Amino acid sequence: MPKSMGAVKQAVPAEIGGEMDVAMGSSGVAGQAAAGRKVLPIVEGVVLVAALVAPLVLQDYLTVFATRVIILALFALSFDLVWGYAGIMSFGQALFFGSAGYGVALLARDLEITNILLVLPAGTIIGLTFALLLGGFLLLGRHPSSVIFVSLGTLTGSYAADRLARGWYYLGGQNGIPSISSMTLGGYEFSEGPAFYYLVLGILVVVYLLCRFLVRSQFGLALAGLRENEQRIAFFGYKAQHLKAIIFAIGGAIAGLAGSLYAFHEGFVWPNMVGVVVSTQVVLYVLFGGSGTLIGAVIGTVIVEGVSFWLSDNYRDIWPIILGLLLLLVILFRPLGLISFVLGERERVGSFGAQGKEKRDAS
Repeated sequence: MPKSMGAVKQAVPAEIGGEMDVAMGSSGVAGQAAAGRKVLPIVEGVVLVAALVAPLVLQDYLTVFATRVIILALFALSFDLVWGYAGIMSFGQALFFGSAGYGVALLARDLEITNILLVLPAGTIIGLTFALLLGGFLLLGRHPSSVIFVSLGTLTGSYAADRLARGWYYLGGQNGIPSISSMTLGGYEFSEGPAFYYLVLGILVVVYLLCRFLVRSQFGLALAGLRENEQRIAFFGYKAQHLKAIIFAIGGAIAGLAGSLYAFHEGFVWPNMVGVVVSTQVVLYVLFGGSGTLIGAVIGTVIVEGVSFWLSDNYRDIWPIILGLLLLLVILFRPLGLISFVLGERERVGSFGAQGKEKRDAS
């Protein structure tokens, strides 16, 4: 148990403050935004409004594409919790995403269970279970796990799951599981279109709000300190590895929920869903948008997928090269992601409690 929560509240901002002041002084618009009004709620509101009106102005095929992007944004949210807030570089996030997809596909194929009230909780539990097993092995050893050990461990888990799926006939091998039945609620079937879009958007909003509450709670304060200075948090009596395991499991559960939605939306699952490529893809989403902000993961997913869609349609032969160069430029010149153009470092880290509010107002 922690020795003093008040001490942690004082220590974490003190550790972060000096670096943030330098960053704010050199970041122009972002620094002014952090010193003035809150920008984060404005960005979140704009993104939400745009998402609500999108099906009203998009063509049908673009609405289907937008639904897929929102599901991937939910997936990116799970990784941002793990890496952006706890500092765990998970190169195996697709393991939880894809395993849940395979799980609900088997429920639909073998047991004919497609009810949304059953398959979505089942997918969430599958992702949570796999995350608990992998996280317990990598994070809860006798000695603290290094960043490299966890990164390579999650990468190995994702690669092993990919090879298993490709070689297991029951899972369809290389072809995966095609023709998954539509998700249902009573007698209603959720098919591609506005209904599925708003269902997924509603789930994303609910999960986002829960994540926002979590990272602004006392638990989130401990995570912020863990990310900035793990040794100091351990000194105050927190079990750092246990905190990491908890957030790792929560991230796995959200990834499992996203994987379940993705399986029913696409109508099939395949080995790539659990593999290294998808695990790397979600890292790029969060890097591009901005880690440790939640909304940055959503924005990064939308931009990367949108640019990929446009480039692949107009520059079919060289679009991966162009996209790679764009991602490289953003990472080189805006290491905090695109969200850093409008969001200051102090607001990105957040303020906790009355004391944090007074310090922010004084600055």
